[in-house]
This record gives sequence, C-alpha cells and structure tokens, in this order.
Amino acid sequence: PTGAQAAEFGHLPDNITVLEGESVVLRCKIDEEVTHKAWLNRSNILFTGTDKWSLDSRVSLVNNNNSDFSIKIERVMVADEGPYTCSFQARNQPRTAHVYLIVQVPARIVNISQDKSVNEGDDVSLFCLAVGRPEPTVTWKDFKYGLLNEGEFLEITEIKRHQAEEFECITNNGVAPPDTRRVKVTVNYPPVITDVKNMPAQLGKTAILRCEAMAVPTASFEWYRDDRRPVENDNTLKIKNEKTRSLLLFTNVTEKHFGNYTCFASNRLGASNASMLLFSEYAIADTLALKL
Repeated sequence: PTGAQAAEFGHLPDNITVLEGESVVLRCKIDEEVTHKAWLNRSNILFTGTDKWSLDSRVSLVNNNNSDFSIKIERVMVADEGPYTCSFQARNQPRTAHVYLIVQVPARIVNISQDKSVNEGDDVSLFCLAVGRPEPTVTWKDFKYGLLNEGEFLEITEIKRHQAEEFECITNNGVAPPDTRRVKVTVNYPPVITDVKNMPAQLGKTAILRCEAMAVPTASFEWYRDDRRPVENDNTLKIKNEKTRSLLLFTNVTEKHFGNYTCFASNRLGASNASMLLFSEYAIADTLALKL
C-alpha cells in the first residue's frame, strides 16, 4: 500500500490497528520545549533524537522538530505487534505516551481436503484449516441443500449417492473478503436400471430397445438373447452404448428378431439386469381381434 496509517499521541486511542504488509506512522505531538526524546518498543530503544538504535531497515524517522517526533514502520509484520512508547524530557520532567499496535492478518485457507471418491455408505470426513488475526471462523457450505456447518471439520455418516457434490469452505475474520475453496465428493454405487419397456415392432421396419442405468462409475452394458447368447452387431442389429444407456437398434426387423432380450449393466461395485420383449405389432392386433 502506498499510504500509511497515522497515529498521533495526545489524540491517540489506546490501540492502533494495521493490516500485515501495510505501513503505519506513529506521531508523537509535542507542545512544550523538550531536551531529550526517544521512541521505544517494549524495552527496545528505536530512536533517541535523530540517532537510530534499531537495526530494522523498515523503521525510519519521519519528523523530528519542536512539535512532532514521528516514526514510520513499513511492511508491518505480526512480530511488530505490541506496545510503543514516546518518551521525552520537558522542564526536567519525564513525559511518556503509550500506544499498542495491533497487526491484523486476513483469513486464508492453508490446508484443505483433496477431492474424494468414496463408496455409498462410507463415512466421509473433510477438513479445512485456516489462519488469520483475529482468529477466523470456518464454515462449510452445502450447495445442493443450502446447509451450513460451522467448524473446521465436516463429517458425513454413511454417505448416500444424492449427497455427492461440491462442498465449499469459507473462512472469514472481518479483515478482508472471505477466502473460499471447494472439495468435490464423488459417491460410487452399483448400477440401477431405471428404464425398461417392451417394444412392438413391424417386419421390415426399424425398432429400438432401450436400457437406462444410473451408476458411478459409469456402467458398461451387455445384451443377451433369451437363450443367454450374447447379442452381437450384424447388418440388421447394432448396439449403441452411451453414457447412461445402451440401445439395441434393429434396422430391418425379421421374425428371428422377436423374443426376449436381457440388458446387463455392471461396474466394479456390482451389476443389475432387466429383460424386455421385442414383439410383433400384428400379434397385438390378432389378440384384440380374437377378444372382439
């Protein structure tokens, strides 16, 4: 920062607050004739008149005249925090003025959990460690449900698949804007087939059987005929696998295509299967005619 916070003795609050890295000027106003004067930090002498005793290059004398005896501390550090005293001799009487310098440090996150991949039902523990002066608060934010959890640790017992999301750690001590970071939690679970329908088809036309499966990691798919023979691509049938589903595409339906098909979805946590029929539309029409 280019400017420096100034503090004047005589018009001085007990405490002066400055941000780490900034500069501060401590002004000692003198309204009488002085023979000796000095600046001290605790018991350490910084200046006696114009003589510098401090070896710290960040500390300098700003003014030294009959009415103003001021020092400047640049790039303030936490170690600079503490009591400062302006002492002077006037009419053979010692005079002192005191101030306490408080150094504030913006809150920042120094360590946080890495992104996690866990299995459904596991217990999950996330941590977020922060530093700052004054001591910062730490809050975990749950984006999906808008929940807040106070403290450095976030514990989730027997995590469920719907709890997979990003969790945000927020630390704040009112000195600067909050510091935030996120942790992504992925929840693995075995496939669950969610969309199965028997499909009517016409000879010589196209038809599709669909198998939808939710899973983490993404499921791999296999198809079987009613006699457990694996279904393979040929010139009339194609298998198209997408991220969450598999399609059986019949480009030219023949009698041999009608029958029961089983979709098998699996990942490293388990498997699921479901069966569906590809049947002739005419079979439905014939059945309805017989009923009538």
